[in-house]
Amino acid sequence: MEVYRIDKTATKVVEPLFAHWPETLIYSCLQGYMGSAWADCNQQPKSAQIVVADFCFLAGQPSEALVKNKPPEYRSDFVIMVPQMEAWAKLIEQVYQADAKRVTRYAIKKEPDIFDTGKLTAITETLSKEYELKLIDRPIYEKVRQMRWSEDLCSQFDTFEKFAKNGLGVVALHQGEIVSGASSYTVYRDGIEIEIDTQKEHRRKGLALACGAKLILECMKRNLYPSWDAQNKASVALAEKLGYHFDQEYTAYEIHRYGIKQGRA
Repeated sequence: MEVYRIDKTATKVVEPLFAHWPETLIYSCLQGYMGSAWADCNQQPKSAQIVVADFCFLAGQPSEALVKNKPPEYRSDFVIMVPQMEAWAKLIEQVYQADAKRVTRYAIKKEPDIFDTGKLTAITETLSKEYELKLIDRPIYEKVRQMRWSEDLCSQFDTFEKFAKNGLGVVALHQGEIVSGASSYTVYRDGIEIEIDTQKEHRRKGLALACGAKLILECMKRNLYPSWDAQNKASVALAEKLGYHFDQEYTAYEIHRYGIKQGRA
């Protein structure tokens, strides 16, 4: 079956298939900020796929062609597939077999106006004096992208100009070196999706908490919502310390040979 790329100006045709799916990465694509949308038809689609950053969302009627579809501009062999329903999940397992690792992720409630600015400010002020919090500027952007542990802080913005226009981020410096950060993994019209990373040698020192608090405060200044999605329970715990509330678990698949044909022909 043929698949069709949906033009950024025509994503309304797939919006109904993703209705009631509160995922900001989906918003990023539907609003024309990032990623690409694909479907079984470009007029009245019954199946659709959205690929944004390292994620692939599958909605509507299960389609093997869309499970196998890899956008030509997507260069990695790794992707996180999120099925809208169990039928999609079974199809992912059938197509990718041993290369599909079923994982549990944790959705965090999206609740505007829940953040306590006093509490968040206090978190940033209790950070050890040996560390300094700083917004991501051009030199920091360049350094962040050069280090493997921190590259995802800005990986979805291939130029600083693009990051400066739509992105936002904070890093913690130790003796002038970047050791932790919280930044916009992706962006949409009303906010960002948060990415937090800390250098291994500087973990368990409150850096992720402080960077997260500072980033949320900066988002509030700009009237942006700082959305959070957790990969594991530790991320959930960190989110809750910042004022978020857990919503629900959901199933995803870590695909390690994305786009490489397997299973049925």
